[in-house]
Amino acid sequence: MENIKTSYCSVLTIAGSDSGGGAGIQADIKSISASGAYAASVITATTAQNTQGILDIHPIPISHIEKQLDAVLSDIEFGAIKIGMLHSSEVIDAVAKKLSHYKVKNIVLDPVMVATSGDKLIVNDAISTLKEFLPKASLITPNIPEAELLIGHSIELDNLENSAIEIGQLYNTSVLLKGGHLESKENEITDILYLHKDKKVIIIKNPWIDTKNTHGTGCSLSSSIAAFLSLGHNLEDAVKKGCHYINQAIEQGKNKTLGKGNGAINHFGLK
Repeated sequence: MENIKTSYCSVLTIAGSDSGGGAGIQADIKSISASGAYAASVITATTAQNTQGILDIHPIPISHIEKQLDAVLSDIEFGAIKIGMLHSSEVIDAVAKKLSHYKVKNIVLDPVMVATSGDKLIVNDAISTLKEFLPKASLITPNIPEAELLIGHSIELDNLENSAIEIGQLYNTSVLLKGGHLESKENEITDILYLHKDKKVIIIKNPWIDTKNTHGTGCSLSSSIAAFLSLGHNLEDAVKKGCHYINQAIEQGKNKTLGKGNGAINHFGLK
């Protein structure tokens, strides 16, 4: 029988490393793998981090980030790119230039600025540079605090949908506005997906789960969406599948113990 060769559906994650394993590159690789795609990585910074917070951030030299990008992008074909922690303007500029040079597709950008613990993950002067980069993304996935930084006003349940549209129109990209920081009603979490090209709004609801084990949910969600895009799903379906995956991972990790702070979700505990 002839051996038929097929290609991996691959995702490149560009983000920081979490030594505790719950967020960042480590969570990305778990999430991409659990969603059925192949994960490669470019590390932008290392952190001394655990479930209780971040003790230190060590930036990777720009030249080495560029060499990492060249190494993987010149060799591997990626169906999607996930971008997480870009902590400085120099890093953002370097990543933007390389992605433009290699003409990548399906960029899912999680505008990471503040960790679950409250630790800041980006220097002040990089926020404006990040905003300039957002239109290059196919999808951005801000949580409520990040979204408020992007549009400059508070967001509540009653203006959640309009805020998602406002962000999408302001930055010319599709938006998944995550409502997990808002007080839940009827034990539900509401996320808003705004598809910029189609001017379409999709409301996504999932059960609210009573747990503090939510460290790395944003990293894992954006990575899962990128994985489903790489597997050939359209953006709407990839987002819905990613949200379902994360909800299940939170549910399966709610009674697990890891460390003394905010525990991790269970990436591989799906039924």
